[in-house]
Amino acid sequence: MASYYYLISSLPDLRTDGDMPFSYEEFLGMCQSNVSESKYEFLSNLTLSSDEGPLLKDWAAFYNNLMSELNYQRSMNLGRAYLKPYDKDSVLTQVIGTVLAAKNPLEAEKILLDYEFENLDSLVGLHTFDDVYLFGYAVKLKLLERQNCFVQEKGKKEFKRLFDQVQQRVYQL
Repeated sequence: MASYYYLISSLPDLRTDGDMPFSYEEFLGMCQSNVSESKYEFLSNLTLSSDEGPLLKDWAAFYNNLMSELNYQRSMNLGRAYLKPYDKDSVLTQVIGTVLAAKNPLEAEKILLDYEFENLDSLVGLHTFDDVYLFGYAVKLKLLERQNCFVQEKGKKEFKRLFDQVQQRVYQL
């Protein structure tokens, strides 16, 4: 098992209510000289649904269940059947219910992000200077990267643009 004392101690804490301290590309740059080629390859190809590498099998099982429950509840709300089997979990069902009841999509994303960070912290456990911690950190960084795509002002501007287009088409009728 590899130890990454210098690398991990130099990484800032990641918080759901904070900004990304650096991009994922910068993170990879920090890792390149500190991890083995195989671990670097896993980190380079990491996605939120990756299931190969330290910690990632457990994370993928959780993430797949999370997405399945989200799709299930959305389907039920639309009156559609959801036939894909998955492991039901009462806590997960409750969290997704809260997410779908959120007053806006950004708030829903924040609830999901908090829950995903909690789960990652649980999966990492007491690991501190090893692959498990490093991969947990990488997944958190990927989650924050996704959250950074949601810029409220940009979203409002895009909504207004789309709404104006719809209004123009209605007026042309």
